[in-house]
Amino acid sequence: MLSNEKILPLGQSDFRALRKSNAVYVDKTHLIHDLARVPGCVILSRPRRFGKSLLASTFESLFKYGVRDFKDLSIERLWTDKTYDVVRLDFSNIKQFTDIEDFVHQFRHLLSAKFSEVGFKSKGTAEDLAELGHWLAQLEALSLVLLIDELDAPLAACLDKPELFELILLEMQKFFLPLKTNVGCLRFLFAAGITKFGFTNVFCDQHNDISLSPAYGALLGFTEEEIRQNFGPFLTKAAEALAMSENELLARLHARYGGFCFDGSGATRLYCPWSVLNFLKAPEQRFFSYWFASGGHPSVLMKHLEGCELGKPTGFSAAKLVRMEDLAAPKEIPGIGRDILLTQVGCLTIKAVDELGVASLGYPNQEVAISMAQLYADQLLSGRVYRPHDGVLLESLLAKGQISAIVDRFNEVLNALDHKRYPIVDEASCRAYLQVLMIGADMVPQVEVHTSQGTSALEVDAGRRHWVFELKFAEKTSQANQLLIKAAAQMQNRRYGRTPHDKKLICAALVFSAEARRFVAWQQVQAEA
Repeated sequence: MLSNEKILPLGQSDFRALRKSNAVYVDKTHLIHDLARVPGCVILSRPRRFGKSLLASTFESLFKYGVRDFKDLSIERLWTDKTYDVVRLDFSNIKQFTDIEDFVHQFRHLLSAKFSEVGFKSKGTAEDLAELGHWLAQLEALSLVLLIDELDAPLAACLDKPELFELILLEMQKFFLPLKTNVGCLRFLFAAGITKFGFTNVFCDQHNDISLSPAYGALLGFTEEEIRQNFGPFLTKAAEALAMSENELLARLHARYGGFCFDGSGATRLYCPWSVLNFLKAPEQRFFSYWFASGGHPSVLMKHLEGCELGKPTGFSAAKLVRMEDLAAPKEIPGIGRDILLTQVGCLTIKAVDELGVASLGYPNQEVAISMAQLYADQLLSGRVYRPHDGVLLESLLAKGQISAIVDRFNEVLNALDHKRYPIVDEASCRAYLQVLMIGADMVPQVEVHTSQGTSALEVDAGRRHWVFELKFAEKTSQANQLLIKAAAQMQNRRYGRTPHDKKLICAALVFSAEARRFVAWQQVQAEA
């Protein structure tokens, strides 16, 4: 254990247990105070593994026990309210069901059990929801706190079954309606999920959806300043383990796990807490993709994508533009746009917002880009598993192999694609497919790298090498030699790859023939000083 005896709060979603265990707690309670100090209905959408359950548990402790568990935190000197009856519902407890009858049974049992803890007398009949409404109507004004975690879990579980989805939504609305009718009894309502699915309108007319609020952009997730302030000893240990400076370590952490933005102004940048904490726990494993490895791709995304596509792989790295009002508005399935859903589940994030309220979306970091590239690669291969015939990974081949072997590998992979669905029709599609396949292999290629003298097609690091590829597209194989000469001259004249780096520069010109459906000409180009 480190000298300050603090431990990492990894996987801890119970606030009271976290505080008792002497785990590091990144103090967000000044924001929690701002939300909780006045009566209201707060809605929050955030990706998985960002701490929604811990936040719900924090609200539960605050309203049930006051500042008992908040010693030395910001809210300790700010909070003056009394304690309340609290009902906390976790809808992830009812995401496994076979049909609507099974769901209704589990849902109403959960409601009866949780509300009975604060005085509701369940009769165990079909009239329980009506009775719950009558009971709520008799409560004193502002006397009950209701916390709902994993709000969308039951619906996300049946996205691939539209009829069941609608039946479950109707059943859940039977519960929300008496809440909306008797909102006066609620001192505070907090509901959190990954997606909204149109839920924000069913709680109360004056709900506060903070999902894209700049004021609460840092409510969940870690800022770089918070990581420096709270995890200093762990950063030092990790930097020593990887033989790098702490500044270099933070730069690598940001590239791999940072870049998330839930701020409608596009200003606040955050790290994924789950990935950062797992990395700090075992830095010797280096920069593993912890977020997706903890449970695969978000189920809500995978179910939605069944029967449809992510989009053309040629658009993998292109910026996606959406209006902020569309990003903020609740959506229904199947009407939700692909890019909006990808943003809600955390696979895309806000990169910038212009003066007209148009948001530019992109992948937040390498961890997400790699995982998404693997989805695109699966799509390109139509579900077939590609394995190199020699068992050598692409990165290893680029780190040590000859240009001819590398081109053979490119051809091997491209020939495995479904060319009817994903034809290679120009330089852009050729470059995009190589980019997706490299990222899917856990590499970090850069496309269209701009310099003062030109723009290279594709650059990537592998071991001690820095590869620069210039790609040309030939309709006919007979055009290949002429295009190869042009590409080689372009690389030399425009000095591609000369930006500062400490690796061996290797420049390669490649020509793809549409007629032969493969790279037919290539040349390693001498990098002039």
